[in-house]
Amino acid sequence: MSKAPDAFRVLIVDDSAVIRGALGSIVDSEYDMMVVTTANTGRVALDALRHSKIDVVLLDIEMPEMDGLTALPLILEGYPQTRVIMASSLTQKGAEVTLTALAMGASDFIAKPAAKSGSGSLATLHVEITSKIRAIGHAARAGHSSVPRSTTTRRPTPLRTELLSARTGDAPPRILAIAASTGGPNALAAVLSGLPNDFPLPIVVTQHMPAVFTQMLAQRLERDAGRPCVEARDGDRLVPGRTYIAPGDYHMIVHTHEGYPFVKLTQTEPENYCRPAADAMFRSVASIYGASTLAVVLTGMGEDGMRGCREIAARGGRIIVQDEASSVVWGMPGAVVRDGISATVLPLDDVAAAVVHIVHGRKLSSGAVAA
Repeated sequence: MSKAPDAFRVLIVDDSAVIRGALGSIVDSEYDMMVVTTANTGRVALDALRHSKIDVVLLDIEMPEMDGLTALPLILEGYPQTRVIMASSLTQKGAEVTLTALAMGASDFIAKPAAKSGSGSLATLHVEITSKIRAIGHAARAGHSSVPRSTTTRRPTPLRTELLSARTGDAPPRILAIAASTGGPNALAAVLSGLPNDFPLPIVVTQHMPAVFTQMLAQRLERDAGRPCVEARDGDRLVPGRTYIAPGDYHMIVHTHEGYPFVKLTQTEPENYCRPAADAMFRSVASIYGASTLAVVLTGMGEDGMRGCREIAARGGRIIVQDEASSVVWGMPGAVVRDGISATVLPLDDVAAAVVHIVHGRKLSSGAVAA
């Protein structure tokens, strides 16, 4: 197949020849991407990068001689225009190592194909890999950031209040709802660690991740933010100051019982090819909290969250979206902006301070949801 002149150039790194062949077949089947070369260790990959221009590296974690976590910082430091997607197993160990890689600067991850994957699984993997290569490749060529700043020692930056769209008569926020996807774990850590320890709102988060990964993510965010953060369970009552992460493969929605807000988990059809989906969460929050909703849309590919933001805006809620320059991929926040939804667009470093500014000085109830 002849390739587009500007086809994304991909390097596949895995110690398994079978996996290299499977991933290579997927990449080479697309007109706008191509496998330039492959490598069976991190050391061989670094040598390949010295000799070939590469846009995206698909990097395995466990390899002999030099593993993925050792190679990753060397790739990012030596080739800052190259983006790295980790190939991970869907296990607890795989989740832990992958989240470490994301914190180090990997742009995203894919699930490694199983040895006996069926045609349905391979088709899903095909869509996942090619869509991520396109989104991350385009972002890399546009010069978007990929290497995160430390989220464990950073302090909130002074808020540039002129960037906030001030409105008189806004209802006091009673919930903070956050959506994120590609690049989201680092962005979430930056925002949550920038909020004060006594932050008075419950926080609900939808981050596109599979099961097991979301539990590990909750543990890492609790460590980084220094406040309670849990993978949500069906029936959890929303408590001020606590963060609830939608578990992989479940939509997380908010409902009320006797006037109090609770988490409800569902496995209804995926939305925007996602489960959990931000749209499902945003719609439920908007229906209950209305103008008292404060929503944040962070970096991520696709359009998930846009339709939910329409509901929030229609009911008078406030919306903040991450700007393009600080996003790994400006898909989800960009979709909100392009749709014309009223939203404040801010660099990642300003988001936490903006949230604090919006809720500062307002007396917030910690009990029932006001009608």
